Amino acid sequence: MSTNYAEIAANTLRTLRAHKPLILSLTNNVVQNITANMLLATGAVPVMLTHPEEIRDLLYSCANGMLVNLGTLSEAQAATMRQAVTDATGAGVPWVLDPVAVGLLKFRTQFCEQLLATPPAMIRGNASEIIALAGEQGALCRGVESAAESEAAIAAAQALAHRTGAAVLVTGETDYATDGTTTVACGNGHPLMTRVTGVGCAMGALCAACLAVADTPLHAAVACAAILGLAGEKAAANAPHPGTFAALLLDELHALTEEDLIKHAKLSAV
Repeated sequence: MSTNYAEIAANTLRTLRAHKPLILSLTNNVVQNITANMLLATGAVPVMLTHPEEIRDLLYSCANGMLVNLGTLSEAQAATMRQAVTDATGAGVPWVLDPVAVGLLKFRTQFCEQLLATPPAMIRGNASEIIALAGEQGALCRGVESAAESEAAIAAAQALAHRTGAAVLVTGETDYATDGTTTVACGNGHPLMTRVTGVGCAMGALCAACLAVADTPLHAAVACAAILGLAGEKAAANAPHPGTFAALLLDELHALTEEDLIKHAKLSAV
């Protein structure tokens, strides 16, 4: 019997809204606002902290998921992230790695390898980042944008999933989620999602929210891709330009229903 991934996405959204997971986002200073607002719009509770002691207290008390996003990485932030990953693992809090611009810059590439010694439950990145993180040769990023199509990273994502035990979500025109054995394509989305700063980074936090409530990391990755992609499609239908689209994306995330996902999620096994 084939798996109904649209129903999995719908169930994940329903559970997320019922449980309202608290998501700690260690993210870059460009995207904190949209990250918090996308979590709120979907039904999760965002928290942004920077002090290691407060992060530890939250992880051991009430956090349900954590994002580690390397967008504006500093030495001090790297030290905080190392400790947060150790604390999240000790507290049993699943975490998501967003390896922004890995492969392009040496410091963050080496830092990511250090973090992978304590593997995340999920890794979310564009094709160039996933190819680089898997240790393979591919097109480098153009800044934080991928210079490779997502299809080119499927094999690298599968290898990375096998090596780390994490689910891997490759984002692009088509998103691909894999646990190394099963790979699922998501065809939802719209080009305007790449014209608003922070949508991709905020997606990492939404991955953490789905991860907190889904049955498996793969199901969380599939659900996140479908939820955000479909909301992006619906927003773009009424907003042909980036400014209005950014606001409508939050509205559509808030308004998205389980029925929308069951009817319109474009999910299929590869």
